[in-house]
Amino acid sequence: MKTIKSKLSLFATILATLACGSLTPTQTAPALPSITVPLANASQLKASPFSEESPAPVYTITAQVPYIEGVNDPRVQEFNSALKAIVESEVEAFKGGMAEMPTEPLVAGSSFNLAYELVSQKENIWSIKFNGEGYTDGAAHPYHYSITINYDLTNGRQLELAELFNADPLPTIAEYCKAELSKRNIGFDDGFQQGVEPIPDNYRNWNLSAEGLVITFDEYQVAPYAAGPQVVTIPFSALQGQINPESALKPYLQ
Repeated sequence: MKTIKSKLSLFATILATLACGSLTPTQTAPALPSITVPLANASQLKASPFSEESPAPVYTITAQVPYIEGVNDPRVQEFNSALKAIVESEVEAFKGGMAEMPTEPLVAGSSFNLAYELVSQKENIWSIKFNGEGYTDGAAHPYHYSITINYDLTNGRQLELAELFNADPLPTIAEYCKAELSKRNIGFDDGFQQGVEPIPDNYRNWNLSAEGLVITFDEYQVAPYAAGPQVVTIPFSALQGQINPESALKPYLQ
């Protein structure tokens, strides 16, 4: 009998210990410190050349593939992959258009070139613009267009224009661009106003710079071909009150 009572007493003690243990607060791992220094800087942005020629149909392709050199961080590698993917996509698009071209050149063959420029790099925010120029054999003139990418290396992702603001910025941006383009002798008022309407596709090409928000309009969008592409830089002061101060624009506002 005493043995049974001893076993029951021991069992009760174990249960009490387990119960007390279950009330112990869960310990959480300390939060990782935020990155306060750039993962890379502008001097580490290099370019790998690419070229290809075809005898039939006749065409030449040249391009620059930008990449950040000497940083093994996976976020940087993803950024490099994103830049490479843009170049590969544009090259493949051009080659796809060549599939219907005759094997014998009409004039001198076709060509395509894709270059890039680093518009700005502030802390871990990178803003890059690709400039494409192509010529299709037999066309009246070459064509030009732009592709932009704005990237947050800290969070390893591409930025969207809307996330930089507390409210839809397109009406204000469109109003500013319309006023600026109206001052230029480019033929903007001759039926090209739809190119600045406040819709996302009209403002797909944007970059961040120390001077402000840079909007690029491709040829034919806001003016005739002869006027070429148009670039409008909107000072951040003109967007005051709409900017999210804790967004990726923060380093540009300091």
